[in-house]
Amino acid sequence: MILSKKIFLLLILPAIFINIAHSQTINWAGLEKEQRHIAHAHAGFDYAFVYGAGYSRQLSSPIPILATIDFSTPVGNKVLDDFKTKVGGVADLYEFNNFHVSASVYGIYRRYENPMATLQNFGSEFKAAVGYYQSRWFVAGEFGFDKAIVTHFEHSDKFRENFPDVKNGWYQPATGGNFSYGLQTGISFASVDALFRVGKVVTQDFKTNPTIPFYAEIGTNIKINK
Repeated sequence: MILSKKIFLLLILPAIFINIAHSQTINWAGLEKEQRHIAHAHAGFDYAFVYGAGYSRQLSSPIPILATIDFSTPVGNKVLDDFKTKVGGVADLYEFNNFHVSASVYGIYRRYENPMATLQNFGSEFKAAVGYYQSRWFVAGEFGFDKAIVTHFEHSDKFRENFPDVKNGWYQPATGGNFSYGLQTGISFASVDALFRVGKVVTQDFKTNPTIPFYAEIGTNIKINK
């Protein structure tokens, strides 16, 4: 299906900017093998003020790997109007002299509703972090890519009044993506991490800018022994 470029961007851009910032942040040097369960909560600002929570399970594997699920939604909206869910995992791939390299992969389902249309899209997120980790603190640089692969449009009656030929359905090819880069840091205690992340977002084509091209987030991990 094809939409005019102006109409398409008007509908899709707010949806692909919703909560592009959050990813599971871990102090790898402070994570014990016995801490199999991790509950995490986060709040921050990217396109809107967003809050969320999730759960991670540390797998029995040669390297530290966390299987993760996360749910987030903008403040002030009905929870089931605009939200994002992520399922995937993050792994500590390499460590040398307290320097760690980690990477994460997630599948994403996003829903966004406005007076013109209800959008649902499936996408993916890839992120890498490189930094220095001690048991009590860490600092790392991060780089990621969030891609909306396919999007379903359900147009409102109000929108159809102005554009009567528009059709509902799935739109391809891929409808948008964003690069992000920034810093993450935190302070760790025996079973709790206090986390902070800040960075910038640019669109896939390096031409269209988000309304606010920066993100900031605070969060916490609660680590539970098996």
